[in-house]
Amino acid sequence: MLVRDGYLTWEEDRLSVAYEEADASDHRANGFQYTVRMAAQRDLGGLVGAIREVAGEGVYIEAETVADIIEHDQVVLRHNELQSRLFFVATVEEEVIGWVHLDLPEAEKLSHTAVLTVGLLPEYRGKGIGSTLLERGESWAADNGFEKLYNSVPATNGDAAEFLVAHGWEQEAVREDHYKIDGEYVDELLMAKALV
Repeated sequence: MLVRDGYLTWEEDRLSVAYEEADASDHRANGFQYTVRMAAQRDLGGLVGAIREVAGEGVYIEAETVADIIEHDQVVLRHNELQSRLFFVATVEEEVIGWVHLDLPEAEKLSHTAVLTVGLLPEYRGKGIGSTLLERGESWAADNGFEKLYNSVPATNGDAAEFLVAHGWEQEAVREDHYKIDGEYVDELLMAKALV
């Protein structure tokens, strides 16, 4: 009945959460083509690999947590009474090169907000792909009634903070000495963007 009613789908002999499938979009950048689409269960390995590579740079703490969770769960998309999440991925020839992740709280008092993370493999940066991913995540959130997005960035990740500010995000707060990276205390920058 859940499959019939559109809550679940069969994919690779496995039940998956059925989000309304967003249209895939093809783009060109510096002589190559990439696609941005909603992630599917088949993307699990590539997605975890891309997130871990970006997180390995040591400046994207939230991405490390996201990779740990989906690798532990072995599930890309999740939708239940406690927590929901979805991803859009950028792919080149079906290889995941970047992602935008939306963590969607189910608590009524937070249901108008979402936590967004976005990342891109280093060799694909500076070509507009990150902007395309960010815009896809923001537009999905706005279309689905979310009013505000958040992202936590270590102060050592100035590139990420600048990228978000260039796309209309604001630094809303600072938690001093929140992270401990390589034995050094680092501030957390709480970035936010109002969608309404």
